[in-house]
Amino acid sequence: MVKLNEETREEYFKKIMKAAIKEELDEFRRLFLELHPADQTEVFLRLEESERKRVYEFLSPEEFAEIFEGLEIDEQKAIALELNDYYAAEMFNKMYADDVADFFGELQQEHVEDILQAMNKEDADDVQELLMYEDNTAGSIMTKEFISVKASHTVAEVIELLREKGPDAETIYYLYVVDEAGKLVGVTSIRDLITSMSDETIETFMSSRVVSVHVKTDQEEVAQLIQKYDFLAAPVVTDHNMLVGIVTVDDVIDVLEQEATEDVGEITASRGSTDVTITSIQAAKRRAPWIVLLMFFGLGTAEVIGIFEETLESVVLLAAFIPMVMGSAGNTGTQSLAVAVRALATGTLEKRGFWKTVVREFSTGLLIGVTCGVVIMLLLGLLYGDLFLGFIVGLSIMVSLGVASVIGTTIPLIINKLNMDPAIASGPFITTLSDVISLMIYFTIATSFLQHV
Repeated sequence: MVKLNEETREEYFKKIMKAAIKEELDEFRRLFLELHPADQTEVFLRLEESERKRVYEFLSPEEFAEIFEGLEIDEQKAIALELNDYYAAEMFNKMYADDVADFFGELQQEHVEDILQAMNKEDADDVQELLMYEDNTAGSIMTKEFISVKASHTVAEVIELLREKGPDAETIYYLYVVDEAGKLVGVTSIRDLITSMSDETIETFMSSRVVSVHVKTDQEEVAQLIQKYDFLAAPVVTDHNMLVGIVTVDDVIDVLEQEATEDVGEITASRGSTDVTITSIQAAKRRAPWIVLLMFFGLGTAEVIGIFEETLESVVLLAAFIPMVMGSAGNTGTQSLAVAVRALATGTLEKRGFWKTVVREFSTGLLIGVTCGVVIMLLLGLLYGDLFLGFIVGLSIMVSLGVASVIGTTIPLIINKLNMDPAIASGPFITTLSDVISLMIYFTIATSFLQHV
């Protein structure tokens, strides 16, 4: 591989592109194949369609497979249309089954069937098996290219097996031990293998306490497990403990990115529209329902003001602090929402407990509220010479922030108890709800104290 620094990167890329344009086959292959696959993909995407067609002639389907795997789904769809059927089928044969299944999952069924028929039967069967599993489960993201051995195998036999099958496996660091029926009974590592005597059997040093996941386990749980144990891969088993695949750490990184994107979309009420490649019309269609719904929720603010109209008429200056009270509560509620969603996503909520989490966030909001309340009370006393008004506003902020923290924490936790995605308790929803409740608190406190003045 060529290590590119920032000074030589562009110059090197230009040489490759020049060789492609001039159809200098040997020069192109020499320069291009020395690059890391990620850099190969970057160079490839810079080429025009006519130049990309030369690349298909210069590279074998196996060589191009690594480039195709590095493309985004939309890019893969566009590039696949440029490939002839034979080249495409051979390329899919050389790709890992899980990557092919991910791509096929975005195509229409009739197109998938045509490609599967053109592929090797064994490779096509592996892809079809992965397509059968429910989306976002361990089965749907696992790979079929792994190494399994028998407990009776010797170290020498396994090393010979690795020489034969290792190049096609996605990872060989872990070697999974199965019995004659294919059930998972143990695991060992390449480190254990090479530090053992050649005539020693796998059974003597393998670990029989294997951490595995079920094919139907949610992909986010799989990611958490791999993160917890610092695995490079995790075995996937069926109800009968049959080893059917492995989930590797690179798949987990993709899962974490996907889940994080979904959570950001939910929390900001923009799910499905965070991708900057979609059109304005598509983004507006996906965001508009939430905004319209929240607009109707926002009418509650007008109702609250109407209820306390007499209080507002008595002290008109109270209106000046409505945005501050509402904004502070909304911001605090959103912070607690983020804490709750993250606690659920990482599993820390289970360790800490529901009520401890709620009390902790309420206490946090209350302490922030006390700080803000004291500051605003003193500030209003100095600016307006009315310490009593500052006391009303400060007390309202203190109570509002405590309540908003509870709202931001409990709503996602309740939604999670209903087996729904807690991230749908979006930031705008929490903010709107906090606005209405904080306004009620503000005017209730103001009315109560003004009656005694």
